[in-house]
Amino acid sequence: MTTAPVAGQEFAGFLNLEQLDRDLFLGWCHDGMPSRVFGGQVAAQALAAAGRTVPEGRAVHSLHGYFLRPGDSARPIEYAVERVRDGGSYVSRRVTARQGPDIIFTLSSSFKKAEEGGDRQSAMPPTPAPWTLPDLYELWAGNNPEDCEAAEFRRVLDMRYVPDAAEPNTPGTTEQRLWIRSNEPLPDDPMLHSAALAYASDLFLAPAAALSVEQPRMLREEPASVFLTSLDHAVWYHRPFRADEWMLFAQRSPTAGDGRGLAFADVWSHDGRLIAHVVQETVVRPARARRP
Repeated sequence: MTTAPVAGQEFAGFLNLEQLDRDLFLGWCHDGMPSRVFGGQVAAQALAAAGRTVPEGRAVHSLHGYFLRPGDSARPIEYAVERVRDGGSYVSRRVTARQGPDIIFTLSSSFKKAEEGGDRQSAMPPTPAPWTLPDLYELWAGNNPEDCEAAEFRRVLDMRYVPDAAEPNTPGTTEQRLWIRSNEPLPDDPMLHSAALAYASDLFLAPAAALSVEQPRMLREEPASVFLTSLDHAVWYHRPFRADEWMLFAQRSPTAGDGRGLAFADVWSHDGRLIAHVVQETVVRPARARRP
């Protein structure tokens, strides 16, 4: 007898947590850089841990995280949740991610009940549809097949890069756009879709801060001339969405200096609803000047 695959099983596995105690969870993360965990997965697992302690009827509306130390992908990560506040409308949680005695990541997240009210948003920029664009992994495999083969996130995400994105209106700003979705249907669990967006939101955002120097690694053959690593990360969720449908990440970086760069992403659903905003600060240094 053959068992039918469960929808979203692969992605759910990436976010799977073992519950050790009422507010204590254990998870494993894959590499982002060699032997270092992928920050988007750490943030997504921390959010999932917080969500496991929240009453029904509350959806995440914001998260703020700090990457404090590089995590080791060969070791599990312990997520301790602190129940900061349980209000009538809003619920707050703080999560500390540890490997042994070392804190590698902290997350503050807020959840709320849905409300009726006025609704407005900016318009999605005119962008080629994802199905008209080449598969990003095919481009990456052509430039660096070994690097592409080692990327764990390609197991769970479809990605399309928008070539020749519009020139930024403000001098000194860099911009790029890409479409992302889960490559398999996900269950009807809003928390899973929110965690999936958090996972995807860490991709390409740091490279946006270095676009004036080099293309993202997926699109170039040359070795990196810049060392990038995330310092902090924030996501605001505005409207319901599905992460197994195409999402446009319109990324821009208005500034880089002092060994740091700041990047933003406006995230739209494929039908033009503004669903999230992402902000990240990252280390931007010449590769030869890399320091712990």
